[in-house]
Amino acid sequence: MAKKRRKLNKEFEKKIYSSKKNVELVLAKIYDINDEDIQKEYMSAFNEVVYLYDQLKENYQEKGFDDNSENLLINYKNAYNLFESEFEI
Repeated sequence: MAKKRRKLNKEFEKKIYSSKKNVELVLAKIYDINDEDIQKEYMSAFNEVVYLYDQLKENYQEKGFDDNSENLLINYKNAYNLFESEFEI
């Protein structure tokens, strides 16, 4: 049976790219923290955001835009916003 082609969505790809840039920026800021204990605290809190971003990206790469895509994006954004509200960076 032929493999089903994944559905692409340019607008969604832009959101993923923007999310990637946000994750990279926060990680760079965390790595710039001099106090090792504070850096570890920030990193452990941000790991959930990174995990959700990775899920979002991998799902899109494997399956394309599907019913689950928007939910993954919402989960990522909620985690990112929660991190921003709890940690000053």
